[in-house]
Amino acid sequence: MKDPVYKLIELTGTSTTSVEDAVDKAIKRAHKTVKNLSWFQVIETRGNISKGTVHHWQVTIKVGFGVED
Repeated sequence: MKDPVYKLIELTGTSTTSVEDAVDKAIKRAHKTVKNLSWFQVIETRGNISKGTVHHWQVTIKVGFGVED
C-alpha cells in the first residue's frame, strides 16, 4: 500500500510495580487480539496512594496500528 491508513485505540494498563509495567501489560494484552501494533503514546498517568506510598499505577495510552486492505 502506497499511503497506509492507521487506526488508534485507547487502553489503560495497570500495575503495582511501575508506569512502564502498566504500559507493557496494556500492549501485551492488546497484541493478543489486534494485529500490526506499531506505536504508542502515553496520554495520562495516575495512581492510587496507600499509607503514603504509591499503591497502584494506571496509565492510559493510545496505540496505533496499520489497517489492512
